[in-house]
Amino acid sequence: MEKHLVLVGGGHAHMVTLANLHDFIEKGHQVTVIGPSPYHYYSGMGPGMLGKMYAPEDIRFATRYVVEKQGAAFILGKVVRVDPEAKTVILESGEAVSYDVISFNTGSYVPRSIVNDGEKDVFSVKPIENLMDAQSRILELVPRKKITISIIGGGPSAAEIAGNVWRLTRDHGPNTPKIQIFAGKKFLSHVPNTMQSKVAISLKKRGIKILEKDYVKDIKTGQITLESGQRYDTDFIFLALGVKPSPIFKKSNLPTGPDNGLRVNKYLQCTAYPEIFGGGDCIYFEDRPLDKVGVYAVRQNPVLYRNLMASLEETVLQPFDPGGDYLLIFNMGDDTGILRKKRLVFGGRLAFLIKDHIDRKFIRKFQAMEQT
Repeated sequence: MEKHLVLVGGGHAHMVTLANLHDFIEKGHQVTVIGPSPYHYYSGMGPGMLGKMYAPEDIRFATRYVVEKQGAAFILGKVVRVDPEAKTVILESGEAVSYDVISFNTGSYVPRSIVNDGEKDVFSVKPIENLMDAQSRILELVPRKKITISIIGGGPSAAEIAGNVWRLTRDHGPNTPKIQIFAGKKFLSHVPNTMQSKVAISLKKRGIKILEKDYVKDIKTGQITLESGQRYDTDFIFLALGVKPSPIFKKSNLPTGPDNGLRVNKYLQCTAYPEIFGGGDCIYFEDRPLDKVGVYAVRQNPVLYRNLMASLEETVLQPFDPGGDYLLIFNMGDDTGILRKKRLVFGGRLAFLIKDHIDRKFIRKFQAMEQT
């Protein structure tokens, strides 16, 4: 019997499923993909794109084209609510789409609660498309005068953005910007001290300032205020704060974890509604809370594909094993990287080349579908 599979989002955890939509269609099922853009940009290469190490087309996958080429439907839009009893999702446009089985890979967002409405030259680092707009605006400002660029956040994203902003603007002579990171109480508090030290040294030797005094309380155009009341003037701001899962699930009264991510079991299946699945940053894996890093979305890929098919075909589901420690590499923006794997930490050109090879191999694998 024909059933309707709906995929919400075309991110990392859905890539294998997107590559094999024809399998679902050949079995007689209808497939619809809903996404906010015709493309999916690979976040692991986003900072490099900001620094013009990569062009936008180097880091994106033509979601809409690949979906429609395989005979599935693509809806350009954003899901804002789920009605699990009616098995329907509601789009921002008001359109309702029914489903038999659905999977969410809606990613995460950067909170803007500290930003006043209407403020200018404040860019969140997600979605990745924002980095293209930020790049254009910086290149518009830099020739006019020496500006100050501020990055709010103390995690890996802040480190990579700072390094790649330096790369983007390094050749502007007397107008080379001042770059500063507002890292809260401690910079890179969740990585080993050896890695933290190497990242800080790499940034500081290029004149990038790391402020570890206090948290940012308020942002206005041209000004940052800390919780202590101290103010800093600035011309441009990146928000690289800790990401949050999509608010869809909380709004829809679906089971969520403490971070408001969709609560899923070992099968990546909603704990209350077995026809709802999810992967990537938008889920809370109840067996073992996972870091918000792309490696877990990549590892979830084949399991989601098999379990969506199994759910439609009413066969046995496969449990997801998050696996062990993961490789972490920062792109520092100066053709070097800093790598950590278990107790091994090293920096330099080799670390960057390893990251570049892994990233290019991943995106090219799925870009190849555009040609077949």
